[in-house]
Amino acid sequence: MEWIIGCWVLIGIVIGWYWLKEKKLEKRGVPKGSLGWPFIGETLDFIACGYSSKPVNFMDKRKSLYGKVFRTNILGTPIIVSTDTEVNKVVLLNQGNIFIPAYPKSVRELFGKNSILHTNGSPHKRMHALILGFLRSAPLKARVTKVFENSVKLSLATWKDKNPIYVQNESKKLTFDVLVNTLTSVGPGENLNFLRSDFQEFIKGLICLPINLPGTRFYKSLKAKERLMKRMMTILQKRKESMNFTDEKAPINDAVDLLLRDSSESSEKQSLPLDSISGNIIEMMIPGDETMVTAMTLAVKFLSDSPVALQKLVEENMELKKRKTDSGEDYAWSEYMSLQFTQNVISETLRMANIINGVWRKALKDVEIKGYSIPQGWCVLASFISVHMNEDNYENPYQFNPWRWEKVEATVNNNFFTPFGGGQRLCPGLEYSRLQLSIFLHHLVTTYRWVAQQDEIVYFPTVKMKRKLPITVTSINTTP
Repeated sequence: MEWIIGCWVLIGIVIGWYWLKEKKLEKRGVPKGSLGWPFIGETLDFIACGYSSKPVNFMDKRKSLYGKVFRTNILGTPIIVSTDTEVNKVVLLNQGNIFIPAYPKSVRELFGKNSILHTNGSPHKRMHALILGFLRSAPLKARVTKVFENSVKLSLATWKDKNPIYVQNESKKLTFDVLVNTLTSVGPGENLNFLRSDFQEFIKGLICLPINLPGTRFYKSLKAKERLMKRMMTILQKRKESMNFTDEKAPINDAVDLLLRDSSESSEKQSLPLDSISGNIIEMMIPGDETMVTAMTLAVKFLSDSPVALQKLVEENMELKKRKTDSGEDYAWSEYMSLQFTQNVISETLRMANIINGVWRKALKDVEIKGYSIPQGWCVLASFISVHMNEDNYENPYQFNPWRWEKVEATVNNNFFTPFGGGQRLCPGLEYSRLQLSIFLHHLVTTYRWVAQQDEIVYFPTVKMKRKLPITVTSINTTP
């Protein structure tokens, strides 16, 4: 009997301590909200909404109670959630001096202390500018256009004999191999197969309990990372031995060339060791296994459900194909990017997909934004999905409507459209991503018609199709 009374007393003490904590936060001007239950906070509701058809419901429910900026507790972390575009902009722009990236322990440990994600200040600016300049270079765009175009054509040629086609699986084969080739110049073969296998094993542990014991998901991912690092170090060593660092006019063929040359030209304090370069290149592979795959798959999904939009897309791309067939000339990357309705389809897909539904940042000091106080050490979740699916920003936000982008300025500088993030950490591969999506959609709709089977979008822990989006394709009467 006494132990039962003791338990109730302990529970009362914990609840009382939480109540006092909530009151103190209100006095400090911290945004309204609730930290939920002791220890677990509101994590269960957050996960439940993540598994639903509308994960944004978690944000919307609290926004209606507390306003656009509110406090909560997710995964054991007190956090301030912002669904306000102006607050999000301030958080994204003030990197390094006020806010720094905040990621789960599993991500931090798998990526390591020298990760691009954790780098701040001038080292991050230098690395970001370096990669951005490389990905935007005309020679690389021309090369990627040719390589990805050939890969798409070869892949599509096999689809007619595979029905049903699982779009999510087929997209993954395309994007990862081309991205690895862009980063390292590694082509088809045993080395690429090992890289693909180990990378997929590594990335499974990014969202998991960081328990490093044999047999656990985290342990397996760490071992896969070790194998990846070893293989990448071998690639770097061989390339370094063959490079002529004294020839300033030597071409930069891939990211390995870029980072090795930059490291050789940097001061001893700024130069990166080979293991850091290896880790950075492995991180750059993530879009080829996750974000691009999801974007391609969901573009097919949304178009399957929107026959009018699909027909408009077919007409635009057939017109380009006819011009190229008549002239006999190769496609240029600029021609893919100039397909206006295709770009509208891509923008609408990215808005609705919310592959990156927000970013986590930690405050380095007490800060006030629009009257909201954010205590030092607290995390802020800048919610992109709340902005993209808000009817105040987009009319009928759950309707796939590419035509809305004829009226909306579809640029990453638009505070209402942030699928690639923003500020100093704006994804440097945004044009690269749009180019690949344009090439894929062009050759798909000018080669096949398809019927999609019933499938659902899963939003947690990452955005995917539940059945990998099976479709049945039929060749159209044009030259593939």
